[in-house]
Amino acid sequence: MRYVIYDGTCNLCVNWVRLLEAIDQGQRFCYVPMQDAAMLEQLDITAADCEMGMILVDGADASQRWQGSDAAEEIGRSLPLGEMLVAAYRNVPGMKWMGDRLYEQVRDHRYPWFGQRALYTSAYGACETGSCGAESASPSVPQPD
Repeated sequence: MRYVIYDGTCNLCVNWVRLLEAIDQGQRFCYVPMQDAAMLEQLDITAADCEMGMILVDGADASQRWQGSDAAEEIGRSLPLGEMLVAAYRNVPGMKWMGDRLYEQVRDHRYPWFGQRALYTSAYGACETGSCGAESASPSVPQPD
């Protein structure tokens, strides 16, 4: 199982997680909002790490991590037809560089461009034991501030 660390108060980030939830149904990924200090501590992730963008952590080997656009690519590779699409993207000269710059701009301007929301907690989130809670979870309702 892999952990996707995302900004649980970013509209764009939450909508992206909801799309992944619909595709994956908790089969490959657990979702942890970067506002979940307890889980971040278990995964040895700092607030400063989170400021650099989404993080993907391999649950079997927590030292194996991807961040930012690299995390997006690795997530994409894990999905149906994703390996082929990511390979095509990577084979276009200059595309990786442009993708990295676009990711940085979106990351740095996500609130003004897409807005903020109340914290979203995924139905396929991780629990204190570090395993996904999908088997007993129901879709979460956003909690007020």
